Amino acid sequence: MPRLKGSADLLEDRRQRALALLDSGYSLNEVGRRIGCNASSVMRWRNARRRRGAEGLRVCSSPGRPLKLERRQRRRLVQLLLQGPMRHGYRTNLWTTARIAELIGHEFGVQYHRDHVGRLMHSLNWSPQKPERRALERNDEAIEHWKPKHWPRIKKTLRGWVPT
Repeated sequence: MPRLKGSADLLEDRRQRALALLDSGYSLNEVGRRIGCNASSVMRWRNARRRRGAEGLRVCSSPGRPLKLERRQRRRLVQLLLQGPMRHGYRTNLWTTARIAELIGHEFGVQYHRDHVGRLMHSLNWSPQKPERRALERNDEAIEHWKPKHWPRIKKTLRGWVPT
């Protein structure tokens, strides 16, 4: 049975109630039924209280998997990224998750899947950027001249019975 959702205070209160029932003479199974948990959880809470007192009933956060890159390595990664992709041998000035994963593997010897690089970059307060797709030959002055003169002539107009 997975751990009940709720704040740490709610979970600690639940443990306190369970142990109060246990102290008043109920069996482990009966306390588990009344609280809505397994008897093994009640037994674990009882043993924790015996070993460490009230501190043993405190809710601890689950640390999760340790980070692959240490804090120092993450700072170094940001410095490397700020140098730009062309400095690291890429032909375009665009960081992709695959390129960042390759850089991390080359510099730190740590393998990241490109799908997980996005999470790493988000934790470093970097956001994904899309390059503007514009032709190098683009002439903004000619476009500004063309829009008011030619665009109204070729713009699609409403035909037939259409409410206006």
